[in-house]
Amino acid sequence: MLAFFRSAIVIVFSAAGFFLGQNYGHPLAGLAAGIVLGLATLLVESLLKKLSLGTIIGGFIGLAAGILFADLLLVPLSKVIPGGTKSVFDSALAGLLGWGGMVIGLKKGQNLTVPGLFRMFRGEAEEQNLKILDTSVIIDGRIADICESGFLEGSFILPQFILQELQHIADSPDAMKRGRGRRGLDILHRMQKMTNLEIRIVEEDFPKIKEVDSKLVALGKMLGAKVVTNDFNLNKVAELQGVSVLNINELANVLKPVVLPGELMKVFIIKEGKEANQGVAYLDDGTMVVVDNGRKLIGKHVDVTVTSVLQTTAGRMIFSKTREEYEKEELRAAK
Repeated sequence: MLAFFRSAIVIVFSAAGFFLGQNYGHPLAGLAAGIVLGLATLLVESLLKKLSLGTIIGGFIGLAAGILFADLLLVPLSKVIPGGTKSVFDSALAGLLGWGGMVIGLKKGQNLTVPGLFRMFRGEAEEQNLKILDTSVIIDGRIADICESGFLEGSFILPQFILQELQHIADSPDAMKRGRGRRGLDILHRMQKMTNLEIRIVEEDFPKIKEVDSKLVALGKMLGAKVVTNDFNLNKVAELQGVSVLNINELANVLKPVVLPGELMKVFIIKEGKEANQGVAYLDDGTMVVVDNGRKLIGKHVDVTVTSVLQTTAGRMIFSKTREEYEKEELRAAK
């Protein structure tokens, strides 16, 4: 259907050019001009489809500003320009400054949005520090606690496609997914009630982009906003494309208490480790503690001494030995 309409446009332009050219005695020249104008129209239409509304508006504003600036420059320059070259100079200056203004406008207009334009016309300042919520961080729930504590505040952007994904999860036939989706909706409802936050649902979508993560990155670039997530892959993709990320998991790792070799702690060993005779315990913040020769102590509270700490992308692991075993090794080393 689209190909039919495009063909029709070229035919209409060609016919109009032919008949207009016939009136002036040059039907073939009119036909050629009509075909060229028809193809140029299709080219402009395909280019405009790839541009956002803000980019188009920015380009027009830049073009108008460039031409206006050229006219202002011509007022004093017209007195020193020879009369024979005045029209040529006028056209060249208007074209040069108009083109330069349009290029700058197209570049600057990439970050313009419809809400931003309305704020600009109302004389309001441009919003800073916008944050876009990802599905994973909403379902996770810790974002609400962080905002409630006052560490994050201001405007949070909730894209319509994220809300739709959340609703789809909440309606899933799988009981676990359904529970996670409903938890996410409850978290959003809780955040909406916070006085220090503004949750704004935006309709911007990117129909040509299929993956939700890619849409989030594109929206972050368009709004100049940070993406709030706990998704490791989204974190890396966004950083590669120059979009700032607030990763809740990274924040949690940074806030974990610092543990140094030689420190004493009390843990409850709950299972065996991967290596022979190892036992595994967990701290209150979820940090794994591996206890050498702790397999025989599963199900008991044990005093252990930290021997080393390993930081990984998934979190932190603490390696330890029972207090008695560590003290015996220290005595043997002292001898």
